[in-house]
Amino acid sequence: MEQKGWGVMLIMVTGATGQLGSLIIDNLLKFVPAGEIIACVRDPEKANDLLEKGVEIRFGDYDQPDTLIQAFTGVAELLFISSSHPDDTVRLTQHSEVIHAASKAGVKHLLYTSFAFPPKGQIPANHVHLITEQMILKSGIDYTFLRNALYMDFVDVLGLKEAIQSGELITYPGNWLFNSVTRKDLALATVVVLTTTGHINQIYELTAPRSWDFSELTEVLSELTGKRIVHRQDSSIQHWIYSFLGKIDTASTSKDMERLMGRPVTSLKESIITFLQV
Repeated sequence: MEQKGWGVMLIMVTGATGQLGSLIIDNLLKFVPAGEIIACVRDPEKANDLLEKGVEIRFGDYDQPDTLIQAFTGVAELLFISSSHPDDTVRLTQHSEVIHAASKAGVKHLLYTSFAFPPKGQIPANHVHLITEQMILKSGIDYTFLRNALYMDFVDVLGLKEAIQSGELITYPGNWLFNSVTRKDLALATVVVLTTTGHINQIYELTAPRSWDFSELTEVLSELTGKRIVHRQDSSIQHWIYSFLGKIDTASTSKDMERLMGRPVTSLKESIITFLQV
């Protein structure tokens, strides 16, 4: 990978004021002149801090196709952060409009934040990311698929504070394994792809290089709190997170992310400190 030259190439990040988008912009500013970065946002007032840093702000709404073509005009590299809308049908419509607008606006390289290790074979009707990838392939635009692992944030709904108080982390039974990573690591890996060469028409599985389980999580909790915490499974546990986790691949691993970052992923211990009050 070689560093790209700058001066004529404009990079746009959609969803630039979101959690991931903000981190990506922050990292981009360390490698790219602010004048080469464009933030595409639905609410320009939320981007005043970026404007003060010299980043161009353009209005673009996934639900307003006309705004997208205008926003994408002149952009060479478009980082398309997937929609967070809860309705998959709406998301696919939004994604289709983004891809169409990118094509109409003459975007040269479309980078899309997909999801790690999608299912093989026939595409499920509700698999937003795989269908979006197929739409991008059909568009003929040069692409890079950044297949992001499950955000480490999911641990925040597991009852960590309750586990610390009771000495038990209780989960629904299963052979649970996790390749989760932090948004900060994902942002850095993404920025490396945006600012170096050799990524055209590539697919990256941005996961941890090894998976961890709930027993490891309790070991880390014990270490951080100085209190013995054990893991126990209980089939009476009812929580939406386990149904969600059961539908995605949270176990498969890849070295793509560490290779791109040039350093190890943030450790499990460091990653969960944010979610604790110890």
